[in-house]
Amino acid sequence: MDLPRIFTVRESSHRIHNPLSAGKLADLGRALRMAPGARVLDLASGSGELLCTWARDHGITGTGVDISTVFTERARARAAELGVADRVAFVHGDAAGHVAPEPVDVAACVGATWIGGGVAGTVDLLAKSLRPGGLMLIGEPYWRRDVPDDETARHCGAGGSDDFLPLPELVERFGDLGYDVVEMVHADQDSWDRYRAAQWLNLRRWLDAHPDDELAAEVRAELTTEPASYTRYQRELLGWGVFALMAR
Repeated sequence: MDLPRIFTVRESSHRIHNPLSAGKLADLGRALRMAPGARVLDLASGSGELLCTWARDHGITGTGVDISTVFTERARARAAELGVADRVAFVHGDAAGHVAPEPVDVAACVGATWIGGGVAGTVDLLAKSLRPGGLMLIGEPYWRRDVPDDETARHCGAGGSDDFLPLPELVERFGDLGYDVVEMVHADQDSWDRYRAAQWLNLRRWLDAHPDDELAAEVRAELTTEPASYTRYQRELLGWGVFALMAR
């Protein structure tokens, strides 16, 4: 049970595996006004930057669950580096279906709603771990403009134009599911550029070091097409935000 290698190659230099910058992740932590000792569950926790920096900055405790062995080890190393290994733990496992043994104050899935089969399923999953009155965090893409066709949507990483919603409709969707949106922090164009362009350097460095690897052809194909695809389609069309929700 693990992520395909291409994911860990592509984001080998990333501490945050989504288009939030470190500053925006810090902004989100401050905006939530978490009390010291608050318990946080982070599903698809990646390299653990959310839990580790929030434990350092806000005194929270928490658990992260991620399917990647590489990212899980990095998360544990980051916790040790920041001196918070006694407050946060990282579990290698499938976040889909994971429920905390005791209710938590904050339940998060920041950029991986496929673990619940989409937004609605992920909201249902996180609700199983959340205490009454707690905060839920969902990170999700949305369309910044009308998408003309499914082919364009696929260039943005979607299966089709119906995979994502425009921002107002996404906010309304949370309401339809029975939740108030009480905070939000969004990626901007610069943070998107830093997230995506860093992937290209990661791919090129890896390809130069591993030209005969069985993954080399896939890496070369991605590096050849993705910069133009990103700048032509995704950079203008795709937004991304983290939404803090409370049950009504």
